[in-house]
Amino acid sequence: MDNIIVLATSNKNKLKEMQNLLKDFPVTIKSLADFGPMPEAIEDGETFDDNAYKKSLHYAKVLGVPCLADDSGLVVDALDGRPGVYSARYSGPEATDWSNCEKLLGEMAEQSNRSAHFVCVLSLATPAGPALTWEGKCDGELLHERRGESGFGYDPLFFFPALGKTFAELSMEEKSTVSHRGKALHEFVAEFSKVQAWMRQRMAEIKPPKPDHSEFEHNDWSKERM
Repeated sequence: MDNIIVLATSNKNKLKEMQNLLKDFPVTIKSLADFGPMPEAIEDGETFDDNAYKKSLHYAKVLGVPCLADDSGLVVDALDGRPGVYSARYSGPEATDWSNCEKLLGEMAEQSNRSAHFVCVLSLATPAGPALTWEGKCDGELLHERRGESGFGYDPLFFFPALGKTFAELSMEEKSTVSHRGKALHEFVAEFSKVQAWMRQRMAEIKPPKPDHSEFEHNDWSKERM
């Protein structure tokens, strides 16, 4: 099973991106959508690293194959690092991209320091627990209003000075080159030959326990007793 990696998401765009990046390697990339209903991972960690590992380990144990998960978010200097690990649900349990952006714009209304950065941590875990991690970071600034129609999350507010555009104004190819997730994924891909060897070794260590035959040691299998 070392030639299968499950991407711990049902997001078709993430799956397509990963399949494209690994198209030259002998590996099959699946997503959670390829499997039936299963218990969701509890992401209650205090860091991106914690949550990525919790997610990858949870699904690796459930499915019995290596799983790759990411946790990412926006870190705003003027807000002491918020929204951080709460980026996806910043405006509440029923948060949407729009409501999250609205809350962020409100909190930043009087702030002159607009610096912010996106962070992405990738975690690849095996069912027995060992994991590898990669991290990507992208620096930028927050605008006072949305710009662009592409992307998702806080992309319309996140201005990337080097290209003079928000993330929501970039093509998918441009964004994957400079984004936090793109950087982490490219590090992962650059090391993939070593990663496959690591997975092969870790999966080989996962063996079923030897059967216990002790209950039969004193049994008399002679014909007289049959």
